[in-house]
This record gives sequence, structure tokens and C-alpha cells, in this order.
Amino acid sequence: MCAWLALSGAIISEVSATLALRQALYQPGFYAVVGIGYALAFILLSLTLKVGMPLGVAYGLWGALGVALTAVLSMILFRESVTMPVAVGIALIMSGVLLVEIGAQRAEAQHKDGDAS
Repeated sequence: MCAWLALSGAIISEVSATLALRQALYQPGFYAVVGIGYALAFILLSLTLKVGMPLGVAYGLWGALGVALTAVLSMILFRESVTMPVAVGIALIMSGVLLVEIGAQRAEAQHKDGDAS
């Protein structure tokens, strides 16, 4: 559970920093939010790995969910256009995240079964 909380925090921090980067172009004070957000994201991602989540799963989820969330929120907050390729891309990212999670759960189950033998 701790790994998932840390990963969620890393994703939220990274998305916040990325959104703040857009705002920093017009209000330079937001660069502080950018720096703090990215630093916190990497600290929390490191904590995710430290408590045992595999690197491929953690980084895959962090990257994919960060991209999808940033795209959706930038459409809402900054009124960026939503085109069919963007919508399909976000759907594919979410599908990929789901497949990574299913694959990780199966690998963990197989690993546990192997230890029990």
C-alpha cells in the first residue's frame, strides 16, 4: 500500500509541476512550483522503488499516467484542443497502464507460486 501512495504522490507532483511550467511562462513565480514539484516527484518515485515496486512497473505507470493526466488537465485548465488523435492516444496510454498492471500482478503471482514449490 505504501508503494501505491508514494507512486500516486509522485504522479500528482509531476503533473502539478508540468502544469505549473505552462503557467510559469506568464508568471515566473511558478518556476518555484516547477522545481519543487519535480524534486518531490523524483523523491516519491525513489520511495516507491525502495518499498519494493519493480522499476518497470513504477516508471511505466508514472510516465503513462503523468502524460494522460497532463493532457486531460491541460485541456480543461488551458482550453487546449481535443482532437481525435489526442483522444485515441490518451485511450491507448490508459490501456497500456492497465496492461502493465495486469502483467505485474501475474508476474508477482508466478513468483509467489515459484517460492511455494
